[in-house]
Amino acid sequence: MKHKAIAINPICSNQFIEIPQAKLYPNPYDLLVKVKAISINPIDIKIFKEAQQTNLEDPRILGWDASGIVLDTGSQVKNFKKGDHVFYAGDLKRPGSNATFQLVDARISGYKPKILNWEEAAAIPLTALTAWEGLFDRLHIHHSDQTKILLIIGGAGGVGSLAIPLAKLYSKVKIIATSSRADSMEWCFHRGADLVINYNNISTALQKHGLKYVDYIFCLNDIDVHWPAISEIIAPQGHICTIVSNKNPLDLRVIKTKSVALHFEFIYTRSLFSTPDLSCQGDILNTISQSVDEKKLTSALKKTLHGFSIKNLLKAHKLIKDGHMIGKVGIVF
Repeated sequence: MKHKAIAINPICSNQFIEIPQAKLYPNPYDLLVKVKAISINPIDIKIFKEAQQTNLEDPRILGWDASGIVLDTGSQVKNFKKGDHVFYAGDLKRPGSNATFQLVDARISGYKPKILNWEEAAAIPLTALTAWEGLFDRLHIHHSDQTKILLIIGGAGGVGSLAIPLAKLYSKVKIIATSSRADSMEWCFHRGADLVINYNNISTALQKHGLKYVDYIFCLNDIDVHWPAISEIIAPQGHICTIVSNKNPLDLRVIKTKSVALHFEFIYTRSLFSTPDLSCQGDILNTISQSVDEKKLTSALKKTLHGFSIKNLLKAHKLIKDGHMIGKVGIVF
């Protein structure tokens, strides 16, 4: 395979173009990685769409999930060496993983699970980090007992597919997931949900199971649509975490009366602002990797495309945009 990247075309930003890749040299905290597989996420679709309304000066390389082999390390890297197998979600400020080679900060990288192939590993980092930070850094569900209830809105998607088993593995809460189709409901049960309900009328669905409130809500899609139900069913002094932005103002009066905490989760906060706890993401990925190797956690990969090409990248984007994707889609080089 020749050294190349696939990037947004600055001349026609609704297209991808193939560009040659210059030799890369690691900064002090960097790994130089030969990319072996990637996974596509909704953030790829979002930034691709945003680029169509922006005057790009140069091609932009997307991609925020990868697995690969370390070829070189920066002078300050202590925990990785040449030949190590790694996986990571990267950094929004830097060129992405849609390339044969990539530079990534070692502090936000983890050791690839040994028992997974490249594409299975590449399907994990972004969604696992988002799920972990949302559940444990924002909602703190690991401090609760079995009397508490977690509702995951969007259980069959990429983040939900990791949030369900992570909540099951590292907390005692009862896990309820929302879905709509029979296959996605079955997937949520397969991932470890205790109960799966239809998202079209969450409040009524909960009442059928004798529930009025839930203690935690992890909203993974369309908070504008779900907000009336969320504000109704969240317990007094409960916690809500969302990974999606609202398009319209949210009415906070009901949750204010209940003294409810509202959290936002964005996995690139640490790398965007170079927070002092940046290396936590590397630690999380290593914990995830160990859990996979101990067969306590599995990849959410559901579909694999073979070959790094514009055609396959567009095919992966379409699968996500269609809105019916269960789990993750990966591309193995």
